[in-house]
Formats: sequence, C-alpha cells, structure tokens
Amino acid sequence: MSRKPSGSKELMTVETGQTYDLIVVGSGIAGLFGGLAAAKEGRVLVLSKAPVRDSSSYLAQGGLAAATRPGDSPALHAEDTMRAGRGLSRTSAVEVLTHEAPARIADLVELGVGFDDELGLEGGHSRPRVFSVGGAATGQRIARVLADAVRAEPRIEISEGEQALELWISGGRCAGVVTDRRAIRARAVLLATGGAAALWSRTTNPPGSVGDGLAMAYRAGAAVGDLEFVQFHPTALAGSSLLLSEALRGAGALLVDDEGERFTDELAPRDVVARAIGERGTVLLDLRPVDRSHFPSLMHRLAEAGYRPEDKPVPVEPAAHYTMGGIVTDLEGRTELPGLYAAGECACTGVHGANRLASNSMLECLVFGRRAALATVAEPALPAVLDPSPAVARRLPPVAPELRRAMWRDAGLVRDGAGLEPLARSAHPVARLVARSALARRESRGGHFRADFPHQEPALGGLHTVLRPGREPVFEPWK
Repeated sequence: MSRKPSGSKELMTVETGQTYDLIVVGSGIAGLFGGLAAAKEGRVLVLSKAPVRDSSSYLAQGGLAAATRPGDSPALHAEDTMRAGRGLSRTSAVEVLTHEAPARIADLVELGVGFDDELGLEGGHSRPRVFSVGGAATGQRIARVLADAVRAEPRIEISEGEQALELWISGGRCAGVVTDRRAIRARAVLLATGGAAALWSRTTNPPGSVGDGLAMAYRAGAAVGDLEFVQFHPTALAGSSLLLSEALRGAGALLVDDEGERFTDELAPRDVVARAIGERGTVLLDLRPVDRSHFPSLMHRLAEAGYRPEDKPVPVEPAAHYTMGGIVTDLEGRTELPGLYAAGECACTGVHGANRLASNSMLECLVFGRRAALATVAEPALPAVLDPSPAVARRLPPVAPELRRAMWRDAGLVRDGAGLEPLARSAHPVARLVARSALARRESRGGHFRADFPHQEPALGGLHTVLRPGREPVFEPWK
C-alpha cells in the first residue's frame, strides 16, 4: 500500500511483503565490507543516499595500520593506540582492532586490493605499519574493490539515491527503516553512515557528512557517546577541503612558519600538531624533502590548484576531519536498541578514545563492520504483524553557513563554556549533542580542548560522555 505521511511531500510505499535479513545504511568501507560478510547468511539491502562512489571512504588518503612485519606486533600497535587515546580508549576494543588487523588486510588482498610494497610511518606510530595504495589513494582503491565485489554478490541489492530518514521501531526493537521513498522491513539494521565533520566550516569531508545516522539512532532511543572528541586534521590545503595526507609528513615533509622555521614535531599526535598550527594561523608544508612520485594523485591535485610543491612550500591549516564519538556500541556493533547495529565513523566503540591514532579509522570500518554484520545473523525473525512505521519521515535541518562558522569558532580547536552554551540550544540536533557533550567534559583531553579548563582531569580518565534521549549527560566506564 502507499500513503502520504504528515509533513512529507514524498509518496511512501510500505513494503509489507518483503523482508531483508539486513539493511545496511551507508556505502562506505564499513557498510560494504559488512554487507559482504552478511550476504553469506542472508539477503542484504545497501541503501546509499548518494552514488556508491561518492562516499567519504573514497576521500580517505592515509592507509590501514596493521602489525604484520618482524619487529612489530599487535601489542605494540595497541600501545600506540592507547597512548594516542589519552587514557580514554576502551582496552577491549583496542585489542580486537589490533589483533584482527592482519586478517582484515589479508581479506582485502584476497579481494584484489594491491597494497604498496613499502609500509608507511605516521604520527603516533612507533613502527612503520601503515598499508597504503598508490601513496594517498588508499580509500578510493579499497572502496572501489569493495563496491565491485558488492555489485557482483547476488544476495546484495544496492539502492543508490535513496536516503534513510527514520528507523522503524516495533515491539521495542528496530524492524527496518523509512526512507524518502518507502518503509522497508528487516531483521536488523546496520548504520554505517559516516561522521559529522561537515558541520564545521573548515572540513575535509563531503557536504553530506552531517551526522544524519547518528541523529536517527538517537531519536529512536539509542545512546550516543564521546561527541566532544573531534579530530582536526593538521594539514588541509588552506582555503580548500583537500587533505594533505599524514603520509607526506611520515615521508619527510616539514611544517614551517613564515620564516621557514620548524615549530613542532611533524609526527606528534594530530591534536598536538593541529593546535600548534592553529596558534600560528596558516603555516606551510614543505614537500621538497619528499619523493613526490610516491603520491601522484596528491601532486596532481596540488598542480590543479596552482601550486608547485617542488619549488616552494604550500599553505596548510587544520580542518575538521573525523568524529571519534558516535552511536554507542559493544564490540559486536550492537547499540542499546535491539536490532540496531552501527559501525565505522558513526559508531563509538571507544577504540579511539580522545584522539584517533592515524590509519586506524579504515581499519575500524573493516574490523567492526564485519563483526557487526556477523552478529546480525543471530537476530530473530520479525513477527508477521509490525507496529506501524513512523508517520513522519524527518530530515535533518539544513546546515546553514552561520552554523558551520559557529561550530568552527565555538566547538573547534579550542572551546570554552561561553561559546558552547549557545550551540547547546542550536536548531540542529547533532550540533546540540556535540555542544552538550563538550560542556559536560570540564577538562582538556585529546581532540577536546577547553580554554576555561585547560588541563586533563585525572578523575575523568576512562570515563566516556554518554547522552540518552531525555536525560542529562553522564560519564560511564566501558570495561
């Protein structure tokens, strides 16, 4: 049957006769890899609001960290991850990530990903362990291989240009989704919708990365956590969303001021480097010490933008890049709402803590996307009759330029209570959640730096900021 929901102009078809085993919302690396894992056991629908090749994963440049070589180990990788997380990384999640990393690299090789021969060294890593493809084209190449594999899998259906707007809740569990076209039943839903860094005026993310999956889960009753921790990448091309990969600094690129003097350790954790640059405004990245032939796509993009990095340094500035927080999950991707799972940047397992270690994010997509997909197989069948799907399918309000400027000014590299208070009353629900989380954490730790509380508070170590609908923020230990 079809109906016209109140407040919606779309004609919605309710698909009462068709039930999927899993609906994956999002077509980045977490969603595609998870969909492939789930398809071994049942029928999967992948919903993508944009073409599959427009996902944020296609823009990811760095690589995937995995301890596979002599002299390295998952334990060392875990130590580096915990150190970067500033006392907030969930130990069990870090152990899962680092111990399963080599197997996930092997999975990609089996699917046809051809990694570069030499492993890279990036900020915060004690060993070269970063697997890349084409220097800085890693996300694009992996996402392309996964997209081809998903399209070739007969148990997976892909719907591009269809946006999930609401979760369908029946009998206290997630029973499907409502999109801008229809309502669809499923035994489980896996949100893999990416992050929210496009809420900031300076960002490396595409415009659609505004936290729509996070907002959808929160409205339905799921908890969200650690939203105050946002990673600002130190080196975006000034005045642009073009990210200049950390791999460049790992290969020898230098950060210098207007007088050509170095002012920071280029391979320090990203929050340290970003704030050092922020204190000086725009600085320069000197690529002349780098073998630039290893980064052909980046050199081409710089040339298109009118720069000649072989002759002189290029201007860079920090930009919002990655949200460490998200929908709270366990180590199998389960949220607090039965039947709803989350993986990738929209999820929060606690693995990144207060500051993500470079090249752990695509790895997180693979490890926890797969774990979540496999866990959905155990979800029970839906009853024959469900509660009605939501009558109103709500979209997030548009992100006005004024909001993006306010997010950069008041929830950016340096925050304080006076700036966060107005944001906590914003019309945009994700901006409100970020500001409420940042107000609650009265300290500075990793990607969250408050000028009015500039020191790390020992009592908050290991405590995650959690928000649930209708409640005040609480701090919880995740063991």
